[in-house]
Formats: sequence, structure tokens, C-alpha cells
Amino acid sequence: MKIKTIATVLTAVLGASFASQALADKLDDIINSETLRCAVTLDFPPMGFRDDNNEPAGFDVDYCNDLAEALGVEAEIVGTPFPDRIPAILSGRADVIVASTSDTLGRAQVVGMSIPYFAFQMVVLTREDADIDSYEDLEGRPVGNTSGTFEAMALEKDVKKWADEDGTFRSYQSQNDTILAVAQGHIDATVVTNTVASSTLKAGKYEGLKIAGDAPYVTDFVSLAAKRDEYGLLNYLNLFIHQQVRTGRYAELYDKWVGGEPVNLTVPGVYY
Repeated sequence: MKIKTIATVLTAVLGASFASQALADKLDDIINSETLRCAVTLDFPPMGFRDDNNEPAGFDVDYCNDLAEALGVEAEIVGTPFPDRIPAILSGRADVIVASTSDTLGRAQVVGMSIPYFAFQMVVLTREDADIDSYEDLEGRPVGNTSGTFEAMALEKDVKKWADEDGTFRSYQSQNDTILAVAQGHIDATVVTNTVASSTLKAGKYEGLKIAGDAPYVTDFVSLAAKRDEYGLLNYLNLFIHQQVRTGRYAELYDKWVGGEPVNLTVPGVYY
């Protein structure tokens, strides 16, 4: 009887231990490790870039630092090109994506996505001598974009729809490569966010570039992301974004890095 009773007790203890482990998720791991690893794209100013001291800076970097502070841990910026954002999460090299990641349904099948924390408008970036004044002028012209981005997928889709022999689409690995291709004449134009366009022109690194109107795309809402089954972490991210907005921190960071009134993060008739 004693042996049977001891066995029962051990089973109960082990069961409770395993249940406790099963309930623990990435949120606990981050807090226990005292480090939050954020995948941030550092060639996408003003969202993410390296400053004059080669240190990570930008809206996404500040957002990661705010999240780390809320968790009571240290922030670690993991520089991640656009195509490598999701692989960085799936491979365990980063805990959270803070890299202006569009909340597409396709991505949501692979990683868990939070409510939107930022939103972009899309514009045409071209050369002053390219004779392009609107998005409609892109038909039949060589264009390109950064692989894996929302605007790249939308522009490539339109190029295929136009089915013009003179029109081509080229993919590039980074935002800098795409803009350089426009400046050097390898392509005539690209579509970028309003933030990238204004930052590029303001920097003055590439002469002869201009904004040629808006692109007819929907507002690009972007989310934080983590592994799809990390429900505790994803719930925390949603609450964190909500508090960033209602405390005014979102507006503060928007004014710091973009300027002006922040884009509304809700859609009429839909509550996030």
C-alpha cells in the first residue's frame, strides 16, 4: 500500500511539474533570461538604421527598447534584412519581430501577428529625368522593389497584370539596393513608404530623385510578430501596443522619427 501511495504522490507531483512547464511560454523565457532579442531591419530609415556612431536607431529600435523596459529586461537588436525577418523567429535567433512587418494573412499562417503598431502610406519614388509623374506612368517601365515587402508584392502583381513587353520587375535584397538601382538608372522607379521617401530625399545621398504621387495601395498596417503558438507573448504584445497608443508614446515616437500627426491604427467599423 505504501509503495502504491508513494507512486501516486510522485505521479501527481510530476504531473503538476509537467503542466507547469507546459504553461510556460516565450514570455517567461524572455523575463528569466533578462534579455529581449528584437529582429529589426536596419536599412529602412527612419524605422531602423545605423546612426553616425554605427549604433542602431529609429522608430523600431525605440519601440523595442520600450518593450524591453516594460518587461524589465535588456534589449538586444538583431539586425535582420527584410527577407530574413520570419526565419529569424522560426530559427530562434530573435524573440520578437519589430521590423515594420505587414500583417498579411499569408504571414499569419507562419508566425503570430499582433494588432498594428504602425501604418504606412505608399508613394512612387523615381528620378527627375525619368518622365514619371504618377503611378499610372509605371506601366511599361522597368521597376523594382525590396524582396518580401508588401509594396514589392503589390507592384509585381500590377506589372504582371499590365502584361507589357517593355515592363519588367526586379527584386533587390535591401531597401538601399532598391533606391540605388533607381538612382543609377537600372530601374526607373519603385514604390516605397512615405517615411522612406521623405527620409531619402531629406538625407540628400542620392541626387535627382523625386516623389511622383501616391501609389493606389491600401494603407499598410504593420505588426509585431512572434512564434505562432506563443499565446502569452502575443497577448502581452497586443496589450503593450494598446498602452503605447493610449499613453501618447506612439504619437511621441511618430513625431520624433516621422513628424506630424500619427496615422490612425484602426479601420472604420473594426476595433483592434
